[in-house]
Amino acid sequence: MIPGGQPPQDGAAPPGGPPRQAPGRGIVIGRPLGIPVYVSPYWFLIAALIVIFYAGILKGSVQGSVLRYVVAAAFVILLYLSVLIHELSHCAVARAFRLPVRRILLYPLGGLSEIEQEPQTPARAFLVSGAGPLLSLALAALGYGIIVAFGPGGIPRILIDQLILANIVIGVLNLLPGLPLDGGWMVRAAVWKLTGKPGTGTIAAAWAGRGLAVALLAVPLAIVLRNGSGSGIDLVNVVWLGAIAAFMWVSAGQSIRATRVRERLPGLQARRLARRAIPIPASLPLAEAIRRADAAQARALVIVDHQDTPIAIVNETAVIATPEQRRPWIEAGSLARTLDPSLVLPADLSGLALIEAVRRAPASEYLLIEPSGQVFGVLATSDLDHAFAGT
Repeated sequence: MIPGGQPPQDGAAPPGGPPRQAPGRGIVIGRPLGIPVYVSPYWFLIAALIVIFYAGILKGSVQGSVLRYVVAAAFVILLYLSVLIHELSHCAVARAFRLPVRRILLYPLGGLSEIEQEPQTPARAFLVSGAGPLLSLALAALGYGIIVAFGPGGIPRILIDQLILANIVIGVLNLLPGLPLDGGWMVRAAVWKLTGKPGTGTIAAAWAGRGLAVALLAVPLAIVLRNGSGSGIDLVNVVWLGAIAAFMWVSAGQSIRATRVRERLPGLQARRLARRAIPIPASLPLAEAIRRADAAQARALVIVDHQDTPIAIVNETAVIATPEQRRPWIEAGSLARTLDPSLVLPADLSGLALIEAVRRAPASEYLLIEPSGQVFGVLATSDLDHAFAGT
């Protein structure tokens, strides 16, 4: 009914593109355990539709239209409170393992716990993932215990019955073995343990999630096609299953792409991607600067001051855009970008650290410096993008 999840931060955006963004921030409704809880704006629309739908179901058991809508609204609030408790259990276990938690997001199809770091071991990843479904089933058992112990009737009994059913559905559905459900993250942890490769676990669990998505949509449709309108399957349930299936398919695909990205990261090394650069004065004509670079088999031009200190990098795009007949009359320095500290990077940067450094200060070229302070070369963003796409 309502998927949950707690995906680790698996991968990064391409270096030339925008940074990875979490889903829309939404509205802050509280900070239980110090964790900010956001509600997606779309949640209010879906919640209102659920209230209207559920109020119609209550016609035979609750008298009065106003009271039916009040009970239906109470059910929706308690339902998403159950989802919140489900997500808080993930966060509590993650924090017990010293994993930082950014926030919890409640959205129309469930909830999401944003845990910023990968669990340190497969066993810990399994425990973080399993905490949510376990607590949902525990809430269902608690509701059953209340009925047995106190035997409530009327509206309280209606709400407790519905919450028992909802938490059973949330718990059981999230135990299904495919991403982005919690059961998928548990499968990922198991494959990680067997292979020693978290990426392999993610790919296996994501494809299992895609298989589940197809099954969620294909099974009821097959029943309808086989038995016709008398199959007993409500069209609303088919639409709801279709929405969940689409969510699972898209989320599983995102996990696959993020893992592919992560696998490319070790191949991104600033030192390997650097262009050889030659120092030139700012007043040197562009044509002469290009001639010197060709003679030295260099592909970058660094402007230096009278003390041979790098102060700017000539922009390659601007050079290419300058007509050849004008190059003898244009100073190379006029096509250069001043070297801010953020554009000077260690030559030993690699992987995610390199991508983050580039993302913090977008530019077309960066100066790479050896630990000794000597200039190693120039890193062009275009070369980084190309390596990222083809590694």
